[in-house]
Amino acid sequence: MDLGLDGKVVFITGGSKGIGLACAREFAREGARVAICARHEDGLRRAAEAIRAAAMDSVFTVAGDMARWDDTKRCVDAAAAHFGGLDVLVNCAGASPGGLILNLSEEDWQLSLQLKFMGYVRCARAVIPHLLKRGRGRIVNVVGNDGIKPAYWELTASAANAADLAMTSALAEQYGPRGILVNAVNPGPVATDRWDGLVRAYARDKGMSFDQASAQAIRSMPLGRICTPEEVAAVVVFVASERASFMNGAWITLDGGQRKAIMDV
Repeated sequence: MDLGLDGKVVFITGGSKGIGLACAREFAREGARVAICARHEDGLRRAAEAIRAAAMDSVFTVAGDMARWDDTKRCVDAAAAHFGGLDVLVNCAGASPGGLILNLSEEDWQLSLQLKFMGYVRCARAVIPHLLKRGRGRIVNVVGNDGIKPAYWELTASAANAADLAMTSALAEQYGPRGILVNAVNPGPVATDRWDGLVRAYARDKGMSFDQASAQAIRSMPLGRICTPEEVAAVVVFVASERASFMNGAWITLDGGQRKAIMDV
């Protein structure tokens, strides 16, 4: 199936590892020109090498912190200048600390909201003017199922993700008439470093071992496993493609039917 992404310019935050890197690889395989952003130059260099090895295509790297407006705008404008414009934003940077409310500090809340929510807001603010110049475009917010299946042991993520989903719907209504389609993909557990951190926090707060917490999490998945970054990337790339031409304001759940209540059994 031709997704109509050949030559499109895609800006991906959190692009040096995990879901962001998997998305970058998949877009490159479809012929897109990819700009990846993350905080650390070393990780970006390794990611660019991996993308080129998989797709032999154009990739641009720029280091910056999406928790800072000046960094965000600088990175977006640099990618647009390098490629002559932007067509797609994939918001994928940021992680929220796991934990129960009495164990969460002010810093934990600020970390979650500053990057996982406000980071997405900053990127949208920086990218939308470039999409308006094109007269069309796509924004895909990789959010998480905590926004629609909140969990008390992932409280900061539940709050930040719900805010991201509200923003997704609002921007879809505002910019859909301008040809910019805005959607959210909501993964459940994904095999990344972040998931290991959440399992460790759950184990700590529940007074169990890491292996016990991991096994309990797996039992919440009807498919008997957690998702891979590549499976998330496949959905993100489709949503950003020309094939998804009437998809706007959608919240796409990609969690294998996870039943979070079973984690308390």
